[in-house]
Amino acid sequence: MKFRKLVLALALVSFFGVSIAQSAPGKETDPLGPKVPEDEMEEAKEWKNPMKPTPANIAKGKALFQGKATCFTCHGNEGKGDGVAGAALDPAPRNFHNPGLKKKTDGEFMYVIKNGIEGTGMISYAPGIITEEEAALILLYERSLH
Repeated sequence: MKFRKLVLALALVSFFGVSIAQSAPGKETDPLGPKVPEDEMEEAKEWKNPMKPTPANIAKGKALFQGKATCFTCHGNEGKGDGVAGAALDPAPRNFHNPGLKKKTDGEFMYVIKNGIEGTGMISYAPGIITEEEAALILLYERSLH
């Protein structure tokens, strides 16, 4: 099973052309810095998650994070930025357990899920893989971690 996850991780890294460098796993560069371009920040901050943070919705988000959406590949099963593919990324993937992330709005999280982060391995979600509703559920799970 670990071998299959490694193969999936390496395939995703090579398919999406993310930068691979030697870096310490789990060391996200400036984890609390802005991830949304300044000219889009106001609109991002206005976005409100239509999904309620119920235990059932958070569980659905976790299942998507750890499955269909393949977030676990880089962020790890528990969202600590320690996924198999994440070890090869520079900067490292976000650790959702960072308490400083509470200051980020849902809209900032959703912007990153939808658009990725330039200069990192964080790619935009493909609507053919997950829907916006599923992204909103994933966001609930990520929020539950910090």
